[in-house]
Amino acid sequence: MTDTTRLPTREGVIEAAERIAAILPPTPLLPVEIYGTRCWVKAENLQPIGAFKIRGAWNRLSSLNDEERTMGVVAVSSGNHAQGVAWAARRLGIAATIVMPADAPSVKLEGTRSLGAKIVTYDRHGEDRDVVAEKLIEESGGVLVHAFGDPWVIEGQGSAGLEAEAQLGRQPSRFIACCGGGGLTAGLALACPDAAVIPVEPEGWDMVGQSLAKGDLVHAQIDAPKTICDALQPTATKQINLDLLMGRSEPGVAITDDEVRAAQRFAFTQLHIVVEPGGAAALAAALAGKVPLDEATVLMVTGGNVDPDAFAETIRTTS
Repeated sequence: MTDTTRLPTREGVIEAAERIAAILPPTPLLPVEIYGTRCWVKAENLQPIGAFKIRGAWNRLSSLNDEERTMGVVAVSSGNHAQGVAWAARRLGIAATIVMPADAPSVKLEGTRSLGAKIVTYDRHGEDRDVVAEKLIEESGGVLVHAFGDPWVIEGQGSAGLEAEAQLGRQPSRFIACCGGGGLTAGLALACPDAAVIPVEPEGWDMVGQSLAKGDLVHAQIDAPKTICDALQPTATKQINLDLLMGRSEPGVAITDDEVRAAQRFAFTQLHIVVEPGGAAALAAALAGKVPLDEATVLMVTGGNVDPDAFAETIRTTS
């Protein structure tokens, strides 16, 4: 069995980037002007599954040995990691079971199912998805592919940072990145050690930001507010992510649903791309003036799996 207790490294990010470059072209680095400052958008919403999660999923599954591939994989996800794992599993001939919230957007449920994965749903408000996954593995076996707390997943997500550095021709001054559990931000911190990393989370779900401020894991309150950012609602980060971000990450930033919708409209009208709420978080923070920007800032636009009706309503609204 592969050693899941190992720590992710920059060398691992470099290896992950090589694996990913062998099967996927780079996503575009788009210039964007915000309040007179030209910076850059890394358009991960244009990945084959519509999100950056394909990076970590491919790196993890392609690193499995023959015995592990035979066992199959189990993952937990609200949708984008689910589709990444399902895509990688189908390409590699590995059986995949995904634990998904029953209220996940239908476009993500359908996308995961269409890629051949088995879906097991759970109640986001009454069940612990990690416990559900553990029970499945106890009953039927399989290798857990955690959405953000897996070293190979973290290294795979970090490949986006190396890709952006190559496209920019220098290491970015900072990455502004959406943050759920912290897999992407931790990977970026490993990939580009001289770049600042600023996690952006929904208000009331800023578990990484609060954990960084406290220096210890903080869990979401049971009465945490609703958010349209369905992809950014883990109840807590993992110690592996917090350890990688401590001393490396800038203070976290929290954004509102209205700021996210404004960013979705901006991306559609100014960049001509479709971005889901969670995927627009970094852009929302920039447009709201909550983060510093310069000509070497990279804004991670991380997903484009939108509910068509909700997205249509968002772009119809002018304020």
